[in-house]
Amino acid sequence: MSETTGRVSAGTAALLTLPPLLWAGNAVVGSLVVGRIPPLTLNALRWTIALVLLLPLGGWRVLAHPRALLERWRYFASVGFFGIGCYNAFQYLALATSSPINVTLIAASMAVFMLLVGWIFYRVVPRPSQVLGAALSLAGVGFVLSRGELATLLALRFVPGDLFMLLASLAWSIYSWQLARPPASMRAPARPDWNWAQFLAAQLVFGATWACIAAAIEQSFVKTPIPRTPEIAGALAYVAIGPAIVAYYAWGKGVGRVGPTLAALFSNFTPLFAALLSLALLGQAPHWYHGVAFVLIAVGVAIPALRTR
Repeated sequence: MSETTGRVSAGTAALLTLPPLLWAGNAVVGSLVVGRIPPLTLNALRWTIALVLLLPLGGWRVLAHPRALLERWRYFASVGFFGIGCYNAFQYLALATSSPINVTLIAASMAVFMLLVGWIFYRVVPRPSQVLGAALSLAGVGFVLSRGELATLLALRFVPGDLFMLLASLAWSIYSWQLARPPASMRAPARPDWNWAQFLAAQLVFGATWACIAAAIEQSFVKTPIPRTPEIAGALAYVAIGPAIVAYYAWGKGVGRVGPTLAALFSNFTPLFAALLSLALLGQAPHWYHGVAFVLIAVGVAIPALRTR
């Protein structure tokens, strides 16, 4: 389904809800690991592992027959840079000085960036329902951050990690629009007959390269050894499989069906999931403001998603 057609099906809604859940887990796990593995190195390890795991799923065909990839290197260098090299690197850098809930909350600005990128670069004028949905979703995540108290919201102080997360949101918005509005060489009938694993592997060929270059520069300054423990191995396995392979597959399919602007509203579930996961790990029950936030975010997603033509 395109961005301009009718309602979002239950299957598509579930598809777009899965990435925020996995990304919330990525923020929580990343906050635990980033103090032991430098953030840019963590990003490079994550995507290198993901690329290796994609090879037996068909990704090897992209490397075995590189002509189609090399003919489209500008496109894949760009999506790899913004969606893999920049977004996750900025997120892990943000987690070094900010909390998972705060990071995922700031990521809710993605809905606004998505509207702006589409309007400025793709001449897509946002509909009133999309603007209203973005506003309600932002209000919902504001409830999570403020704990339902205006004084808490007004007393917030931002740290360097918050700026990194704003840059990450901008990078992800550019990446999503590149998926939704690819060049002619990536549209039928010129598009290669790749499955999802091959398409993601094509992105990772360049994205992992960007990430490894950044990690090499980081290691030249920090020279931090990677801990070899079961906990670190489990964390790397999770961030490489769940928030990377599974979430990117679901996000790519979802964006292809409804467009990046509407898909961005579903990403606003991430801070709510992050709050619930953080509370669950601490053994605490959710509070009333989490319920209010869920309602606001859900309504913010539902208004544009359930619109009729």
